[in-house]
Amino acid sequence: MTDRRLPGEEGVVRERPEVGGGAATPSFRLPDGASPGLPDTPAPLVLGRQTFAWGERTYVMGVLNVTPDSFSGDGLLRGADPVQAALAQARAMVADGADILDVGGASSRPGHAPITAAAEIGRVVPVVRALAQALPGMPISVDTTSPAVAEAALAAGAHLLNDVWGVADDDALMRVAAQHGVPIVLMHNRDAARYRNLMAEVVADLWRALDRALDAGVPWEHLVIDPGFGFGKTPEHNFALLAGLDALRVLRRPLLLGTSRKSTLGKLLDLPPDQRVEVTAASTVLGVVAGADIVRVHDVAANVRAARVADAVRRGWRPAGWSTGSGT
Repeated sequence: MTDRRLPGEEGVVRERPEVGGGAATPSFRLPDGASPGLPDTPAPLVLGRQTFAWGERTYVMGVLNVTPDSFSGDGLLRGADPVQAALAQARAMVADGADILDVGGASSRPGHAPITAAAEIGRVVPVVRALAQALPGMPISVDTTSPAVAEAALAAGAHLLNDVWGVADDDALMRVAAQHGVPIVLMHNRDAARYRNLMAEVVADLWRALDRALDAGVPWEHLVIDPGFGFGKTPEHNFALLAGLDALRVLRRPLLLGTSRKSTLGKLLDLPPDQRVEVTAASTVLGVVAGADIVRVHDVAANVRAARVADAVRRGWRPAGWSTGSGT
């Protein structure tokens, strides 16, 4: 670009009358009331009695599967008293550092047998109610695609909806979240793993879901996204998703990542679900470094430790009482 200043005019800013000067470009300033539209740290989110300050550290969501057929082998309906089993598991998870408990009563594994909303309510609501009474300060999420189940779980004490079909056209679950004033996780999913450009399509699908949720009345601050690792994607898609996870930061929403015990990780090293702790922890570290705000896991203690090391590097997190003095 040619410098149009004359000798002696160094430091003088001149208008360009041939194009109307700077005043001819109104986009130099945002319109009144407009958002900057740029990536930033999302506002804190209150769940129950807890405040989630995004960007300070990674939060850990412990999985409670109130099912007989969970892919991960931890279905709580296999025992005689699933409510007491859930309480015992929840207490252990809280002791290990879980920040949220995610209760699900319908399996989402491939080939699962569908159940009615009434049956799902019968599984989920007693557990949510027991957790809310026994652990009153603990945020509870309900993993469901059913508006009826969501309504019943919220009435029993849940604080967050987790929708594995958050990108579907049906906005019924979004409207439940709006009516009750609770946050919702919108997860990416597809019926078949067909993509021309994986990351671009995941971002686009999630953006459309966010837009639908806003239209349904859910506040922007109540929206969380999940890229859907293992849902509607091949193993190669899942690895590419994890490698490109930071692309989702353009959506400016807190990011939940659920890789725990997934078959993609098991397939890589030929490991059954109960031997996927280390590979899950490795994916947790990769996710945190890429900007994940919540990790959804079965093995809480190992993943809390992995996340804290990644947080120390990615976010500058340090434990209370940390000394900056020399040490080994």
